[in-house]
Amino acid sequence: MNTKEQKLEAFGKLLDIMNDLREKCPWDKKQTLQSLRHLTLEETYELSDAILKEDLQEIKKELGDVLLHLVFYAKIGSEKKSFDIADVINTLNEKLIFRHPHIYGDTKVENEEEVKQNWEKLKLKEGNKSILAGVPKSLPSLVKAFRIQDKVKGIGFDFANENDAWKKVEEELSEFKIETDPEKKEQELGDVLFSIINYSRIAGINPDSALEKTNLKFILRFQKMEQMAKEQNINLAELSLEEMDVLWEEAKKV
Repeated sequence: MNTKEQKLEAFGKLLDIMNDLREKCPWDKKQTLQSLRHLTLEETYELSDAILKEDLQEIKKELGDVLLHLVFYAKIGSEKKSFDIADVINTLNEKLIFRHPHIYGDTKVENEEEVKQNWEKLKLKEGNKSILAGVPKSLPSLVKAFRIQDKVKGIGFDFANENDAWKKVEEELSEFKIETDPEKKEQELGDVLFSIINYSRIAGINPDSALEKTNLKFILRFQKMEQMAKEQNINLAELSLEEMDVLWEEAKKV
């Protein structure tokens, strides 16, 4: 692995390259905070895909792409005379030190849960008016629900155990089943999904990762089914549901 000096040298070179690109490259010169935003989201999702596959070489590549965006934003911030990369890092350092008094102060903690509870209390001391103030509005709904639940857990607002959380799932399912008004049924479905996410969190399962793995599994199986149909000179769209189900079961065995 690289030494600390080599890491600092590599980071310094990246900053120099960013300066060159911003000055000399027609594309890089045109970019703004707003124009980069959607590209940053795309790079973040590509990193997420690599992490789910546990492809370390791909993770390394995608981390580089995300890091480039972070440096790019800091460069634009310096041009606006608002902040530069040093300000970004120094602010982060100060926050990490403040929020880890069990490392940099006299606070004693027994476990991870106490660390998380202290974290949320310290954020309120920093001026946040709500425990939920830090949950981004633009997060995907499933991820947002998980973060909301995890944050309120930090001050003890949570079910005592998995069984209690599952009872809530069953309660919400019952309410969903008997509701007939379309608008209210939509609300009840939201409650069902929220309660299932809550149960999975307490059970130690990340629901976003679980669902994405199922998405990928479905895609692979369906594409296998399409391949099998093609090999048999079958038009998949012309098959009945029962006939497609036969192929589906075959695809699941592969």
